[in-house]
Amino acid sequence: MNKIIILGGGESGVGSAILAQAKGFDVFLSDNGPLLDKYKAELDRYSIPYEEKGHTEALVLAATEIIKSPGIPNYAPLVHKAIEKGIPVLSEMEFAKRYTSAKMICITGSNGKTTTASLIYHILKSAGLNVGLGGNIGRSFARQVAEENYDYYVLELSSFQLENMYSFKADIAILLNITPDHLDRYDHDMQKYIDAKMRIARNQTEADAFIFWEEDPIVSKEINKLASTGKRYTFADHKIGNAVAYLNNHKIDIFTPNSNFIMEQDLLALEGLHNLYNSLASGIAAKLLDITDDNLRQSLSDFTGVEHRLEKVAKVRGIQFINDSKATNVNSCWYALQSMKTKVVLILGGTDKGNDYNEIEQLVKDKARALVFLGVDNSKLHKFFDGKVEHTEDTSSMKDAVQKAYELAQEGDTVLLSPCCASFDLFKNYEDRGNQFKEYVRKL
Repeated sequence: MNKIIILGGGESGVGSAILAQAKGFDVFLSDNGPLLDKYKAELDRYSIPYEEKGHTEALVLAATEIIKSPGIPNYAPLVHKAIEKGIPVLSEMEFAKRYTSAKMICITGSNGKTTTASLIYHILKSAGLNVGLGGNIGRSFARQVAEENYDYYVLELSSFQLENMYSFKADIAILLNITPDHLDRYDHDMQKYIDAKMRIARNQTEADAFIFWEEDPIVSKEINKLASTGKRYTFADHKIGNAVAYLNNHKIDIFTPNSNFIMEQDLLALEGLHNLYNSLASGIAAKLLDITDDNLRQSLSDFTGVEHRLEKVAKVRGIQFINDSKATNVNSCWYALQSMKTKVVLILGGTDKGNDYNEIEQLVKDKARALVFLGVDNSKLHKFFDGKVEHTEDTSSMKDAVQKAYELAQEGDTVLLSPCCASFDLFKNYEDRGNQFKEYVRKL
């Protein structure tokens, strides 16, 4: 019997283990750290053997195949040894796709992919399609393939998940944008990160669709290097080039081979330029899947958004608090600041991923009343921003950050948590960071 080793015991790894067992493989899960109790309980329920707090190297290297959780890089010593030994190392996506014939709608991008994936899922589900949501969001894709029987999957794919996908093919691939992110994972080499993102179009044929931003300078250059993609559909904020979806006289126009769709911009549930792009990309995908105009219009107008992404928390004494904890890179913060219509007290900081803050410098100068730095080490933030705004403050807990921002803000201002950074210096993840922000705002 073929032996499959799962490296990593989070949602992705446990889901992969459940699917591998269901398909008759000899399965073992190994995690270098401690497993959460809920995942240990699931593995026990399925009688899947596992180890935690360390890998047994000889056991791992006896695998027929290794399914690697996305957080583990290919340069990790044990993964490197497996690759040198000729053991195939796959992503969860690559493995799970073997066992489903469902259509794949796949979304990646440095920013906007969670919102876009969630919006497309909302559109398809509201239209009555039998659809699952997975990848970098929600329940493991592999777990759903093991336990469900969907006709469509909407998958949010990070660059980490794309790295170890080889035969996987997206029926509809959406690449929203590429801006610097996760450069600490890619040896601070932007091209390596770009190459990972461009794998979204891997293996596509003319029968498939590739949707991307018409004006993205990186994608426009990189697409010419690809041997093939699906049929190309682009979006922009105005009619330009080959764009089939754009803003025209305060209406969104979407033109696909079998349909022309028009909707007033002010009826869109999502606000801001970044969300215009997300709505346009989602609209193209929906029309390619023959969603009716009425269903699409309804879904674009009643979508409630994504938690931790420009989420309005509360208004306290005339000060609006917005949770944008999911903004873990500089470009995402740029879009958040760009959408602000008031003066801002900006909370930023955390684990720097090779950030270049020049992108938000002018917006900070124009819109920020004060900056509150939240992190273990704020030296890089001070080096860049000191002297560019009137007030900067250091904090090392969310409670202090919220209180200090509240004190610095004036009536009519917005306190915006849009950190530009990963959360792992002070928090479990960006959700924990956002939830703590909401908790302390509501205690003001």
